[in-house]
Amino acid sequence: MRFFRGFHAPFKQPCALTIGNFDGLHLGHQALLKLLAGRAGERGLPASVLTFEPHPREFFSPDDAPARLTSLREKLLLLGDNGVDHVHVQRFDAPFAGLEAEAFIQSVLVGGLNVRHLLIGDDFRFGGRRNGDFAMLQSAGRMHGFEVEAMPTLAVAEERASSSAVRRALETGDLTHAARLLGRHYSLAGRVTHGQRLGRQLGFPTLNIVLKHRRPALRGVFTVEVEGLDTPRLRGVANVGSRPTVGNALQPRLEVHLLDWTGECYGAHLRVHFLHKLRDERHFPSLDALKAQIGRDVRAARDWFSSPFTDSKP
Repeated sequence: MRFFRGFHAPFKQPCALTIGNFDGLHLGHQALLKLLAGRAGERGLPASVLTFEPHPREFFSPDDAPARLTSLREKLLLLGDNGVDHVHVQRFDAPFAGLEAEAFIQSVLVGGLNVRHLLIGDDFRFGGRRNGDFAMLQSAGRMHGFEVEAMPTLAVAEERASSSAVRRALETGDLTHAARLLGRHYSLAGRVTHGQRLGRQLGFPTLNIVLKHRRPALRGVFTVEVEGLDTPRLRGVANVGSRPTVGNALQPRLEVHLLDWTGECYGAHLRVHFLHKLRDERHFPSLDALKAQIGRDVRAARDWFSSPFTDSKP
């Protein structure tokens, strides 16, 4: 897969394109990308995606924007896994946000990306004040020589598959429902960094992963599986949060204690898959109380993994 920062010069090669934020790459996104790859293959075109950084809602309302489900790196990896050939990441800033719908069509779709087939979700709106719609795209397509197709919303168990629905499931700790919407367990990825070594002092060494965004989509203590250490997935216990026992207002962090693995892996890029929520994060009156609770969490995780009713597959 090829990755482009915007489109500073017109692309000579025509493409089949879809547009969106694709946060989380849930089953609705995956169905759209599968259809895109099929349409692109039929026409001998690259399957291309136009996405945005930052998320438009982070630009317009930074203080109350929704939690990110995936970082840009994770999103790119998932797009590549779903048959995308080209990804164009457009910086979402004031000039771009101010483009009127007609200017968006002319400068982005026609003059920028050389679109020949455009596939969009049935709720897609674009341009300043979101004035652009499917009918406008159809009219522009007839004028400029590109096809326009809308894909209906995908429902999972009678619920619209959406990033918002995934966030709601994660916020309430319903990892089973989140996995149902995603078609896989929810995961976070990042590099292992040096921490305070507090876990080691307490007898439960952890891998410390700094999260890219300050608002994780889930918080608490979880049973997890970890990949990226040149071994099959390893089982563990993870805490996502600000560690209230250690200090106030700390940046959210992902800490993972592996159940049956020890070693150093600073700098490794790991993916942590969240399987089951054990409890909420909370403040403890002392480090001894925290240590006792971590011991209980580890035993609960081992019991969960050994249960005959446990199925780690989504």
